[in-house]
Amino acid sequence: MKKLLVNPLGAILLAGFAASAQAQLTIEITAGVDEAVPIAVVPFEWRGGLARPPLDVSAVIAADLANSGRFDTMDPHDMLEQPVDEQGIDFEDWRLLGLEIIVVGRLLPQSDGNYVIQFELFDLFNQRRLLGFRLPSTRTGLRVAAHRISDLIYERLTGIKGAFATRIAFITVQGRGSAKRYRLVVADADGSHHNIIVESPEPLMSPAWAPDGDRLAYVSFESGKSAIYIQELGTGKRRRVSAREGVNGAPAFSPDGRKLALTLSRDTGNLDIYVLNLANQVLTRITRNPAIDTEATWSADGSRIFFTSDRSGGPQIYQVEIDGGGKRRVTYEGSYNGRSRLSPDDQEMAVVHNDQGAFRIARVNPENGNLLVLTDGQLDESPSFAPNGETIIYATRVDGRGVLATVSIDGRIHRRIAAQEGDVREPAWSPYPDF
Repeated sequence: MKKLLVNPLGAILLAGFAASAQAQLTIEITAGVDEAVPIAVVPFEWRGGLARPPLDVSAVIAADLANSGRFDTMDPHDMLEQPVDEQGIDFEDWRLLGLEIIVVGRLLPQSDGNYVIQFELFDLFNQRRLLGFRLPSTRTGLRVAAHRISDLIYERLTGIKGAFATRIAFITVQGRGSAKRYRLVVADADGSHHNIIVESPEPLMSPAWAPDGDRLAYVSFESGKSAIYIQELGTGKRRRVSAREGVNGAPAFSPDGRKLALTLSRDTGNLDIYVLNLANQVLTRITRNPAIDTEATWSADGSRIFFTSDRSGGPQIYQVEIDGGGKRRVTYEGSYNGRSRLSPDDQEMAVVHNDQGAFRIARVNPENGNLLVLTDGQLDESPSFAPNGETIIYATRVDGRGVLATVSIDGRIHRRIAAQEGDVREPAWSPYPDF
């Protein structure tokens, strides 16, 4: 029997650790805003002697802000001074360097081996403090704490809630033939802190987050045919929730986390959308059409499902109400629109759109069908919104390899997230964590 490796998120297994080290992602900004805000994140002062913390918190914050494409962060080597509080800031000198914003702070050791991170955010032109916080952190939680600080700074400066402290799930594929390995991986939104959740010689597909951020649904072919599993990330426990005859695919959690929309063929061989009650395994059939209906996604209130169907002759997005009413076609522009995903507020929809023969990510208004192409790849797929609705992550191909990329919903900011080895595909952005 072929081996399947299942890991709890926090576990450290030798095989998993080695694989995750090879799979680290690197971020490259390929297009940003024309006038990125110049900002200095001054290295935080450490007051704990020679035993320095295992992570440079200020460097993580600077990288987060730079990787957003909205900020131009200053290299610490170019800083003439490194203040740690307001008293040490010469506002005029920093303005002469072309800076608009400065972040200063300290990392303070605690008697229990943990830390307190103290930081302040200043407007250099108005000589005004915009933000100041003290955050406790464990030794292993420093990176998450740094991402939370980035979120606070980003929201204060842009008015948009940050998403640096969230996570992404994706599939990696390495090797060929009998040596091919599929892995379901969870990482921080910046591509760091990898954890291999499931590893298999058979295909893994379609990861989908539960709204609590603690569970993932996915499709596995480990038994030789498709089945849908739900896995708890903290414990590694998993259960098979659908292994019905035929196709079991494209799971999507309802907003309350109690149900799954999924694609089943069952005994008819025709693909339709069903809703599965996870508590009692009761199935409700949502679509009844001889066409192929697949790739369901829920509205924020759980009253509607959007899905891909070829009932009009080619793949397009349709909507149906859970009670069976309100059926309508959503997309009309182009010969192909599929894999829809709604923004958290239901105001925008991301789709894979055939743009003159190339498959690209487009933004669609779900009410009137207006469409805007956001990317310029040849084979862009699997879009997923960040929980703040401002960025879409998707899979694409560069030089024959699968990589991840992101695009802002206005199409101005583009990032590429490449793995050192193998193909990366099918990303899914997590909801906000419950700190």
